[in-house]
Amino acid sequence: MITGVIFAIHLLFILIIFTKKWQDENLSTAFLNVGLIIILFSVGWTITGMIAKAVMEPEGLGREFNRDTFSLVLLTIAEFFFYKFYYSEDFIATDKGKQSQQSD
Repeated sequence: MITGVIFAIHLLFILIIFTKKWQDENLSTAFLNVGLIIILFSVGWTITGMIAKAVMEPEGLGREFNRDTFSLVLLTIAEFFFYKFYYSEDFIATDKGKQSQQSD
């Protein structure tokens, strides 16, 4: 269940970034960003899988929170901070200055 939620979050994030980049720039930039996200997810899951293997037993902390789920949670936390930095300019409202000038 946790794994499904994490994959759904990643899929939703890919769709949001694809749409945002397609609208703001062009289609090729949107596909490049999707490729970047997929590559970082694949490589990151491999690296966090090695960390999880060193820290946990295969059974993990229960049926729903096994080693793979733990590595996906670690990856999602690391990706959150990386993407927050990498895509920070895409989600800052730049129209606020224009609205205050129009009301004067």
